[in-house]
Amino acid sequence: MKMIWNKLTSLLSRTALVSGAWLATAAHAVNDLPGGPAVRQLNLAPPVTKIAEEQQWLHWFMLILCTVIFIAVFAVMFYSIWKHRKSVGHKAANFHESVVVEVIWTIVPFVIVILMALPATKVVVALKDTSNADLTIKATGMQWKWGYDYIKGEGEGISFVSTLDSSHRAMSNAGGPPKGQAVDDYLLKVDNALVVPVNKKVRIITTANDVIHAFMVPAFGIKQDAIPGFVRDTWFRAEKTGDFYGQCAELCGKEHAYMPIHVKVVTAEQYAAWVDGERKKAAAKLDDPTKVWTLEDIVKRGERVYAANCAACHQANGKGAGPIKPLDGSAIVLDTDHTKQLNILLNGAGNGAMPSWKQLSDTDLAAVASYTKNNWSNKTGQLVQPSEVVALRAK
Repeated sequence: MKMIWNKLTSLLSRTALVSGAWLATAAHAVNDLPGGPAVRQLNLAPPVTKIAEEQQWLHWFMLILCTVIFIAVFAVMFYSIWKHRKSVGHKAANFHESVVVEVIWTIVPFVIVILMALPATKVVVALKDTSNADLTIKATGMQWKWGYDYIKGEGEGISFVSTLDSSHRAMSNAGGPPKGQAVDDYLLKVDNALVVPVNKKVRIITTANDVIHAFMVPAFGIKQDAIPGFVRDTWFRAEKTGDFYGQCAELCGKEHAYMPIHVKVVTAEQYAAWVDGERKKAAAKLDDPTKVWTLEDIVKRGERVYAANCAACHQANGKGAGPIKPLDGSAIVLDTDHTKQLNILLNGAGNGAMPSWKQLSDTDLAAVASYTKNNWSNKTGQLVQPSEVVALRAK
């Protein structure tokens, strides 16, 4: 028996050492992400808006109140069971209703419900008050990215698409971050962050192009479904500058995990400079759709468009992956009837498996079509002009 005990304690010691080493390694593999998730996070995200602060207070108030009720009810129950048990000579009593008891157990729960309902109602009403916003932004959920349109306030007219950073997608395809490398913002880094000014009321209008998504940023205390054909809204007023992260919170398909939200809160001066820069970039990208491009120039542009929007699914080599169809050698890509490929780019295909790319400009769509027709083994020499895209959009 002593030998068995020694072996058992030895095994437990080794197990504890291995577990400790693993936990130590895991603890150093990633750090807290300011504005995002923390390592072993148990509480809600640190709030940066009044609404989020009130939600946290409400959360703890309800938790404490329910805990007190739980302890009180079960304490009375167990005391009664123990104090009046049969083994010490107590006998079960027969009695009818008591008016006093019934009044107490009606009034006390009513008071408790009022204590819970009043602060909860206050927070819910405040959360839905989207009036008098300084800035209004439409967030459109797409499989699997977010489109942002600044539709009112400073920055009105700015539009862009925010997609998971391609390096993080590559890491995910390889099974995760490299061993020993800390990637605190893993699957949360995007190519274009949503930029807003600090201490300004920002109204977020949500909708979707394909399936139900949800716009959620825990630090702001907001979560609003984005439903195709419907318009919902929410709001926040960030009181601190910094980077804050969220994700689509509605299961929206196989790449649901690749749909992060990055909100960058900046000072008023920084926001004004960002708006100016975005407008200059938009003006530079404003192409004349009647321009006639050379094959060399449009393919170069198409390469950039493909890398930013298509390579995540179809891969840089055009071979596709799993259910994603390859573009290299594709009959539709090789077809001399350009409308077949352009219709898919404009309208999507496969019930959303291939999303619509209507948000891209006519020149970008023509460029990426020309690029796929003249890259890898697809040496067709075909050139798609922006005017062809314009004609299809008009139909």
